[in-house]
Amino acid sequence: IFPVLFRDGEDTFKILIATDIHLGYLEKDPVRGNDTFVTFNEILDHAQKNEVDFVLLGGDLFHDNKPSRKTVHSCLESLRKYCMGDRPVQFEILSDQAVNFHYSKFPWVNYQDENLNISIPVFSIHGNHDDPTGADALCALDILSCAGLLNHFGRSTSVEKIDISPILLRKGRTKIALYGLGAIPDERLYRMFVNKQVTMLRPKEDEDSWFNLFVIHQNRSKHGATNYIPEQFLDDFINLVVWGHEHECKIAPFQNEQQRFYVSQPGSSVVTSLSPGEAVKKHIGLLHVKGKKMKMEKIALETVRTFHIEDIVLADHPDLFNPDNPNVTQAIQAFCMEKVELMLDTAERERLGNPRQPEKPIIRLRVDYAGGFEPFSVHRFSQKYMHRVANPKDIIHFFRHREQKEK
Repeated sequence: IFPVLFRDGEDTFKILIATDIHLGYLEKDPVRGNDTFVTFNEILDHAQKNEVDFVLLGGDLFHDNKPSRKTVHSCLESLRKYCMGDRPVQFEILSDQAVNFHYSKFPWVNYQDENLNISIPVFSIHGNHDDPTGADALCALDILSCAGLLNHFGRSTSVEKIDISPILLRKGRTKIALYGLGAIPDERLYRMFVNKQVTMLRPKEDEDSWFNLFVIHQNRSKHGATNYIPEQFLDDFINLVVWGHEHECKIAPFQNEQQRFYVSQPGSSVVTSLSPGEAVKKHIGLLHVKGKKMKMEKIALETVRTFHIEDIVLADHPDLFNPDNPNVTQAIQAFCMEKVELMLDTAERERLGNPRQPEKPIIRLRVDYAGGFEPFSVHRFSQKYMHRVANPKDIIHFFRHREQKEK
């Protein structure tokens, strides 16, 4: 990454990068129901304030394959509010759009449609949550694309062979080849890579003058022998990979030692699982590209509900807990309450500076009760926190770690 601050000028692309927004996640929850919509508005607001050339989304814009009317309506509302307007779009498209958007009835980018007034084009691939299904193979992004509010790209129809044809963009002297591949079941894509059935097509004219940007939505960490996509499968002419699907925010571009390309993993903008990776502070990226140089600015999201997670292992405290003591369960319960109170204090301190952050935090205490202990009633415990925590029903998670390992 280049510490040289290059001035944004007519040769610099400014791109807002985000993935895994999961609109509509927990929308029926009385406390957390609006979280995804509020943060989506914050993301688009950053795009507008920074006067970006376009927004690039890495999949899972929606949490459900068939989003509810409320979710679709809220999404349309945000896109119309922030992405339409008179500000002229400063870059042109050099590739054959009939190839880039071949499955659309309107195979051209939305800002070139004379019936629409687009100030910020949004380009998105689909994720595994909002992938095309059914006889018509439609997904929610196709609805947005038909309405002219978003450009859905990176869709492959074949299950045997994939040719990824880039959208070629030019702004001044900077040229970006934008490659995208919507989510495909990992095992299938793994097999296609192994059988050399995935081809990234390159522009014929001076192919080395392009900044090659690839957006993908697959498992990056290994979940099984073929249940992920190893980075070394990807072509080494790529400059930057934007990796969607993984929810932990690792947005600072990280260089792959072998292939020399950089990988940025923006992570999700909402907590959808109570795991440590989701507790990492959430960011979106402002990517500047000039010629073949790039710079990634991290923008911390301020409307994300705070989330704190901690583990306790009961067997590590023999001075406090003896499984033979008849009152041991009460002692454990009191200990857990103390922990939760401390986490609530931390959450409160973190929130003080920001009125935009939702009040109630998400708290998760994972209790390893191996060693002859019994779990207590989580239901009664959670009632004490009904008004203070966003997830009272699943504050405590009991598990037994050590015995599993021995088995």
